[in-house]
Amino acid sequence: MSIMGETVTLEIPADLASQARATAAATNRRFEDVVAEWLGRGATEISIESMPDQEVIALCDITLSPASQDELSELLFLNRETALGDAQRERLNQLMASYRSGLLRKAKAWQEAVARGLKAPFTDDVA
Repeated sequence: MSIMGETVTLEIPADLASQARATAAATNRRFEDVVAEWLGRGATEISIESMPDQEVIALCDITLSPASQDELSELLFLNRETALGDAQRERLNQLMASYRSGLLRKAKAWQEAVARGLKAPFTDDVA
């Protein structure tokens, strides 16, 4: 079964286009496919601002699963020591994208939790 796409002309900021081109080159995909994936991911993510307090708090504590963390650590080690194969490089890119996405959502959750008074803000004070 084939899913027909719709052609859309979209103007995006230069820095975002640069990131998409770099991701496309690193993952051997078309620029358009990377942008479409990012749009799809953004459309399916629930806005943190609309989450109930308990979900925001839970998101503040999100981490990679132990299995994903182990796999990521192993691939990063191999990447430093040897040349990764195509499949390993693709998996490393997927894990890094997941890690970055999770870290960004966690930071946004912390920002929202502080704004709602659910968490205390971080300070620069070091005891």
